[in-house]
Amino acid sequence: MPGFPEGITGDAILKRMTDQAREYGAVIESGRVEGLTRDGGGFVARMNDREVRVRAVLLATGVIDHHPDLPGVERAIERSLVRICPICDGYEAIDKAVAVIGDDDKGVREAAFLRTYSDRVTLIHTGPAAALTDETELARMGIELIRAPIDNVTLEGDRVTALNWGGTFRSFDLVYSALGTSPNADLADSLDAKTGEDGRLFVDARQQTSVAGLYAAGDVVRGLNQIAVASAEAAVAATSIHNTLREADGWTVS
Repeated sequence: MPGFPEGITGDAILKRMTDQAREYGAVIESGRVEGLTRDGGGFVARMNDREVRVRAVLLATGVIDHHPDLPGVERAIERSLVRICPICDGYEAIDKAVAVIGDDDKGVREAAFLRTYSDRVTLIHTGPAAALTDETELARMGIELIRAPIDNVTLEGDRVTALNWGGTFRSFDLVYSALGTSPNADLADSLDAKTGEDGRLFVDARQQTSVAGLYAAGDVVRGLNQIAVASAEAAVAATSIHNTLREADGWTVS
């Protein structure tokens, strides 16, 4: 995250952003939006047993990361020993022993990305054999391939010991999960907003989806999954919403 050279946790940055928004009058309400429908030129959001009528909507609903279904993996993620974003912290893998867990060719692509940081990269393919079609590319880049399910993740100090392939133990400095994500795009889907094959939303240069008045920012949008990118996209969307509404209300000069 820019501006935090020592790093900052997700919870801490969320609290800071929440406090800043409230300082400027934003109303933040916990709950789940259970439905979103068109209402004339605006929208109706159903949440907390009531309806909220709005003129524009900005979706920042993100994605759900798919983690390995293993005992101990949540603790490993909390300690940053099992990671999900090589673009965020791949530089920390320089010259380290790195494992990538994947179940299709996404694992190959992530292993290839990390290969630029270390020559000790291992792809552990846990999916069906037919789901891995780029095996020759792994050999070309010098990436070790292991085809085996993983039974457990054991933490030993600052290292991960992964129990896999017939009881064999292997230790790694870092483990990356390349099992993909699922976008939280149900609300946009209900309005027939255009999405890509991965289910994430297409937007224009102003962050507006294919549905007029419906905007989106962050991981739910096709692009780079980064907090800094999400913040920038939200700024673009918020400015566009403000300008569109003031134009509709006659507060512009031609």
